[in-house]
Amino acid sequence: MAHAAQAGTADPLPVSDRRPLRRLLVVLPLAGTLVVGAVLAWSLTRNPREIPSALVGKPVPAFDLPAVEGRTAGLSSTDLAGEVSLVNVFASWCTACREEHPLFMALKAEGAVPIHGLNYKDKPADAAEWLDKLGDPYTRTGADRDGRVAIDWGVYGVPETFVVSAEGRIVHKHIGPLTRRDLDATILPLVRRLRTGATEPRTGTERKP
Repeated sequence: MAHAAQAGTADPLPVSDRRPLRRLLVVLPLAGTLVVGAVLAWSLTRNPREIPSALVGKPVPAFDLPAVEGRTAGLSSTDLAGEVSLVNVFASWCTACREEHPLFMALKAEGAVPIHGLNYKDKPADAAEWLDKLGDPYTRTGADRDGRVAIDWGVYGVPETFVVSAEGRIVHKHIGPLTRRDLDATILPLVRRLRTGATEPRTGTERKP
């Protein structure tokens, strides 16, 4: 009878065989925790303002956009050749765009550099009203109503600002609202270097505030 009762159950592992299994059950979660911790520690050493960029140093994507409502000059890739310029991606619904807008108005007043606007996924009337109310710093403004051109430019969100060389290449990309410090320390010095014929820098990162 004793033999029959034991026949229907599995024989337990000897104590000596169970020890490695217990060690494995303890080690695996610990190893996973260490890996996650190492990845987190590495990410903390990275500069959150720098994001790998595949477009810096390359020609601007081919595009041709109609003008924003109330403006006469649209924006195309051919308009971005011949002089160093900035391309600012903005929208009337973008709060951060409102923060940086006075800087672009100041740049226009100073005649520092031509600024072109890429209006991202905006309602025509809203974009026109926004520029009429806050001022229009742009030489040309393209209405990217479905956001396809912005995707080709690798836009993460608005606002974003690009420095484009006279050869029509993307030289620098800034993610987020520009500050006076960004202009004085990075953007305007770069514009001046490009105008004097300096070799186009081939940076692989994008600034993010």
